[in-house]
Amino acid sequence: MNLSKEIHLASRPIGLPKLNDFILVEKKIPEVKEEEVLVQNIWMSVDPYMRGRMDDSPSYIPPFKLDSPLEGSAIGKVISSKSTKFTEGEYVISMFGWREAFVSQAKYLKKLNLTDMPNSLPIELHLSILGNAGLTAYAALFRIANLKPSEKVFISGATGAVGSVACALAKSIGCYVVGTAGSEEKRKWLEKELKIDVAINYNDTRFSESITQAFPQGIDVYLENAGGEQLRVALDNMKQFGRIAFSGMIDGYNNVTQKPGPSNLFQIIKKSLKLEGFISTNHQDLNESFLNCAYQLLNSGKLKWNHSVSEGIESSPQAMIDLFTGKSFGKTLVKLSAS
Repeated sequence: MNLSKEIHLASRPIGLPKLNDFILVEKKIPEVKEEEVLVQNIWMSVDPYMRGRMDDSPSYIPPFKLDSPLEGSAIGKVISSKSTKFTEGEYVISMFGWREAFVSQAKYLKKLNLTDMPNSLPIELHLSILGNAGLTAYAALFRIANLKPSEKVFISGATGAVGSVACALAKSIGCYVVGTAGSEEKRKWLEKELKIDVAINYNDTRFSESITQAFPQGIDVYLENAGGEQLRVALDNMKQFGRIAFSGMIDGYNNVTQKPGPSNLFQIIKKSLKLEGFISTNHQDLNESFLNCAYQLLNSGKLKWNHSVSEGIESSPQAMIDLFTGKSFGKTLVKLSAS
C-alpha cells in the first residue's frame, strides 16, 4: 500500500452540510517507524456528533481542522507492524476514520477482541450496537437515569444505534417502552422486530396526543436523542421525580441560529425532574458489563440492529448528509475495503 484516499473538511458548513464542504484527497502513506503500525480501514462510522466538530466552536471535543482529514471510529486490519503490541492480520479500532489507510503509533490503537463475540455476528457491530452507541444507551438508562424494572420509558430516535439498544435493554428488565421514529417503515420495525410496546411517528400531526395516550400514568424515564418538539412533549408527560438522560439533540445540530428552548421548562421544577447530560467516554468503566449484557440479548434474539451502509471512501460525505435528512436507517456505516 502506497497511497490512501482521505476525506478532508474543505469548508465549515452553514446549516446542513453540502457535498462541497468536503474534498477527496489522495495521500502517500508514510513509512512505518518503530512502535508504529500500518492499518487498512475496513469500516468507518458516521455519527451525529461529527456535525458539531465541523463548527469552529468550543465543545467537549476539539473541532475538525480545515484541509485535514476528518476523524471518527473505524475498524481496520494491521498490514504492517513495528510494535510488539500488534501483529499483522489483527483487527483494531481507532479514531482514524475518513481515510482508507493510515500509520499510527501503537498507543492510539485498541485491539479488537473477537473471542467473546457470538459466532457469525458481523465485525462492524463494534461500531454500532456493540460500540459507543450501545455503551451510551447502557450508561443512559442504568447509571444516569437509574432505570428500574417495570418503569415507563420513552425513547426518542428509537431506530438509531443508541435508541435501538436502549429499547432492547429496557424491555429486557420488563419495562413498558415507547419509542419514536421518523417514518412508517421505521415505526413498524420497532414494533415488529424490537417488540416495544408502542412506536410513534414523530412526524404525525397528532404526535403530542399519541404520546399522552401511550403514557396515561406518565413517563418515569426519558432518553433524549432528539430535542425540539419531542423534548417539549416529554416534559409535559413526565411523572413526578422523573429522570431524563440527554445523550443527543440531533434536531438542532444543523440550525444556523439557535432556537429558543421548550416553552414548558417550568415542568422541571413543577415535577422535581432530574436532568443530566453525558458522553460515553466518561463511562468507559461500564463497557465490560455492557458487553456481557449485550451478548446475552444477541444470543436470545432480543437485540436487533439496522445498518445504513454505503461503499467506498467517496460515499462518506453523502452518508453524512443522509444521516441528517432522515434517509439513513439505524447506524450509518461506510465500508472501505474487504475484511
